Amino acid sequence: MVSVEALQSLYHFFLVKWVNPVLQCSNDYLLAVTFMRIALFTETFLPKVDGIVTRLRHTIHYLQQAGDQVLVVAPDGGITEYQGAKVYGVSGLPLPLYPELKLAFPSPSIGEVVEQFNPDLIHVVNPAVLGIAGLSYAKLKQLPLIASYHTHLPQYLQHYGMGALEGILWELLKAGHNQAELNLCTSTAMMEELSEHGIERVALWQRGVDTELFRPQLQSQQMRDYLSQGHPEDPLLLYVGRVSAEKQIHDIKPILEAIPGARLAIVGDGPYRKTLEKHFADTPTHFVGYLEGETLGAAYASADAFVFPSRTETLGLVLLEAMAAGCPVVAARSGGIPDLVSDGVNGYLFEPDDPNGAITATKRLLQAQSERETVRNNAHQEAQRWGWSAATQQLRQYYQQILSQRYVSVVR
Repeated sequence: MVSVEALQSLYHFFLVKWVNPVLQCSNDYLLAVTFMRIALFTETFLPKVDGIVTRLRHTIHYLQQAGDQVLVVAPDGGITEYQGAKVYGVSGLPLPLYPELKLAFPSPSIGEVVEQFNPDLIHVVNPAVLGIAGLSYAKLKQLPLIASYHTHLPQYLQHYGMGALEGILWELLKAGHNQAELNLCTSTAMMEELSEHGIERVALWQRGVDTELFRPQLQSQQMRDYLSQGHPEDPLLLYVGRVSAEKQIHDIKPILEAIPGARLAIVGDGPYRKTLEKHFADTPTHFVGYLEGETLGAAYASADAFVFPSRTETLGLVLLEAMAAGCPVVAARSGGIPDLVSDGVNGYLFEPDDPNGAITATKRLLQAQSERETVRNNAHQEAQRWGWSAATQQLRQYYQQILSQRYVSVVR
């Protein structure tokens, strides 16, 4: 008996390889393909926990749910399958400055795996090291190539004492990204910055957040007790994310010291944790470590303010998670953050070069009870607009657009 999967593959073969998949509609061409095969190259994946992995997890889920087939090529994390997508792990070495990240180099075996998968297009996430294999395979096989920009590496250099290399890094990024037929960014600020540095064909990949998981209803007295280390009546500040130098978490200390009785909970982990534990040693700061699922949702929902001093964000997914949970945000007016936060409406922004700006914004949030409730509700409503399903549907449309352009050029 012929399996459903075999029939689907046969249907896909005839539809994509033999039937003219192009339809003309208002002088525009649309691809008449129901299912796509996408090879996704990424420098980071599970079991790593960060904003990129979160976006990829949800993207893979909804792509597979739509009937597409996904192959993930990533540094080896012991995972061979995720949500029906095959995961091919490439051996790598821990990054010296960031041991949680693995540096995986291209190898001939990658080409064999991708060849067997037979993708319709290649999507390279943050093309850097392993991503070179994706760029090379797309060029070798003349496959459509999409790249996406999620980590603002040139800004990171400043925090690791390598600022002099910023110009060289931009040239390398330009060389990689300009091989793609489309370069996706997660904020308008990043679109503008990439364009200013000579990266072409940029477009916006809209934000996304799990609005079913992160919700105000998860507010918990027990969680508040835990985060505040038994002082739930005190003002509770929260940071969630990677604990690394470029996040500038140390800048929260003056805020903490300026607000009487305030406490800070830092959720997450990373290479900067020991340094920060010394930095905050004389303050009521709780280093919580990683939280997941509804436990993380409860942490967001139970805090008074989410403080985010990072100036290097391409978007800031944790901000959206906090907003969805109804936790008011205080963040730097930098990178992709203003795409999410409207000052005084659904959160508070401060100027990165104003040393007192974050203190003023946080005090304003904590002291005005009625205003804080309005901001909390507005933040929740804003986040409700940005589900992962819609973000992935937009991505599928980009894929189809690029595929249709390729087929149009062949037909012509």
